[in-house]
Amino acid sequence: MPPIKTIVRRVWGALGPGLTTGAADDDPSGIATYSQAGAQFGYSLTWIMLLTLPSMAAIQLISGLIGWHTKRGLAANIAGKLPRPVLLFLVALLVVANTVNIAADLAAMGDVLRLVIGGWALLYAAAFGLVCLVGEILVPYHNYAGYLKFLTWTLFVYVATAFSVDVPWGKVLHSTFLPSLSLDRDFLLMVVAIFGTTISPYLFFWQASQEAEESRLSHRAKYRAGVSSREDAFKHIALDTWIGMFVCNCIAFFIIVTTATTLGAHGVTRIETAAQAANALRPIAGELTFALFAAGIIGTGLLAVPILAGSAAYAVAETFGIRGSLELPASRALGFYAIIGAATLGGAALATTSIDPIAMLFWAAVLNGVVSVPIMAAMMLTVSGKTDPALGLPLWLKVLGWLATLLMATVVGAYVVVSLWP
Repeated sequence: MPPIKTIVRRVWGALGPGLTTGAADDDPSGIATYSQAGAQFGYSLTWIMLLTLPSMAAIQLISGLIGWHTKRGLAANIAGKLPRPVLLFLVALLVVANTVNIAADLAAMGDVLRLVIGGWALLYAAAFGLVCLVGEILVPYHNYAGYLKFLTWTLFVYVATAFSVDVPWGKVLHSTFLPSLSLDRDFLLMVVAIFGTTISPYLFFWQASQEAEESRLSHRAKYRAGVSSREDAFKHIALDTWIGMFVCNCIAFFIIVTTATTLGAHGVTRIETAAQAANALRPIAGELTFALFAAGIIGTGLLAVPILAGSAAYAVAETFGIRGSLELPASRALGFYAIIGAATLGGAALATTSIDPIAMLFWAAVLNGVVSVPIMAAMMLTVSGKTDPALGLPLWLKVLGWLATLLMATVVGAYVVVSLWP
C-alpha cells in the first residue's frame, strides 16, 4: 500500500472542476444566507444539507459528464435538444442572476475589508471586481484553475470557526436528523434561499464548461492516462464532484451552526450582510472568530466572482457561436472576454449603487433558486431519452437528477403557494 502522503497527493491531483465548483458555491451571498438561517432559525434548518448534498452532487455530476464527453458546454448541448427561444430565455435568466450575484459578492467583500482596515467599502468592491477580471483575462486556464483550486482551502476557516465556540452538538444532531418543519412564509422563504444559494444555475454551466476544457486540453494528463474508458472517466469525475459537493455542504452546515450558537443564542436574529455576520461575532465570540469569518468571506469571493462571470461568458458564447475559452489569450477571444468584462463590471457597478446590499445578498439566493428549476429541467431533458451513446449516464444518476429537479420545483412552488394564500 502506498504511503498516506502519496495517496493524498494523488487524490488532490485528481480533483479539479468538481472541487472548485463546490467551493465557489459558498460565496459571500451564500455565507450571508446561511448566517441569516442560523441567526433567525437556530439549528432547525441544518437538515436541509442532507437533501442538498445528493441533489447537488447528482446535478453537478451530470453537468460534468456532459462537458467531458461532448467537449462542449451546457448551453451548446441544450441548444441541440430544445428550441432556441427556450435556450435564449434560460441564458438570459442565468446572466441576470449571475450579475446580481456578482454585485452582492463584491459588496460583501468590500464591506468586510472596510471592517478590517477602514476606508471606503465601495472602492474596495470595485477594486476586487477589477482584480478578478484581470486575473481571468491574463492568466491561462491551466494556471488559473490551479489558483481557484488553491483558494478552496479558505473555506475551512468556517470549520475552525465552529470549533472556536461552544456548540451544543446534541441539539445540532437532533435538529439535523429529527427536523421540525413549518409552513410559515419566512421559514419557506429561507428554505428557498438556502436551496437557491446551494444549487445555483451558474454552477451547472461552469462545471460543464470546465470539464469540456479539461477534456479538450488534457491538463489532467498526470492521472488521465488511466482514463481510457467511459467507466474510468466516470469514476474520476464522480470522485471530484462528490468531494467538491461534500465540502460545499459541510461548510454551509458549519456556518449555520456557528451563527446559531453565537448570534441566534444571544438574540441577534437579523443578519443583513455577510460582513454584519462577521462583525456581530466580535463581541460574542471574540476577535479570532471574527477574523476567521471575515477572511473566509474575502477568500470565497475571490473564488466565486470569476466563476460567476466565466459561467455567464461560456453560456452566452456557446449560445451565439462566439469563440471562447479561458485557455485562449484575449486577442483570440475578444467577444468571450468582453462578456466576462461586462458581467464583472456590471456587477461591480451594481454594487456601488444605492441599491440595498441586504436585498441583493438575500434575493440573489432566492433568484438563483427560482432560476434553477427551468435550467435543471432543461438539462435533464437534454440527457433523457435518446442521447449521445458516448455519454452513457447510468439510470440511477438520471433518476436522482430528476428527483433533485422535482425537489427544487416543490420547494419553490410551496413558497409561492404560501405567499399567495390568504
